[in-house]
Amino acid sequence: MGVSVSASTAIIVAGLFFAFTTFYPVAANGLDRVSDAQHGVNERALERQNTDFTVTNATFNGSSGVLTVNATNEGSVGLVADDATLVVGNEYVDVGGANATTTVDGDGDTALWLGDETLRVEIAESDLSTDVVGNETRVILVVESGVRDAGTVTEVSA
Repeated sequence: MGVSVSASTAIIVAGLFFAFTTFYPVAANGLDRVSDAQHGVNERALERQNTDFTVTNATFNGSSGVLTVNATNEGSVGLVADDATLVVGNEYVDVGGANATTTVDGDGDTALWLGDETLRVEIAESDLSTDVVGNETRVILVVESGVRDAGTVTEVSA
């Protein structure tokens, strides 16, 4: 073999080495990102599986004009009350917003809703565009993990 064949082989080997050293970090970073994404999906699925709550009642007081929704956290995951969403009829209500008052087991200073605690959400009828009275209005409470429960509003007089 001549010098030209050996030089050509050396150039090809050097090129393959350079290509491999460029390709390997890209492939490793891609695999890390895919693994992290799968881990995140599994974590969210586990959180959804451990989240359980029930809308125990939804009442509308005709004399005070206040809609009250009570829900009990029956799961093993602590929830943030202000991150919940309430749908009254077909109207979106931000539970953490200015139009809603929340208490957790009677404490209005906390937003942490732990297991076996009751969340109470109160909304004035004047803050809703939906007619709460009559036609069996439904309320749906949705927490940050996407788990939801629904109830029907009953009217009370007090």
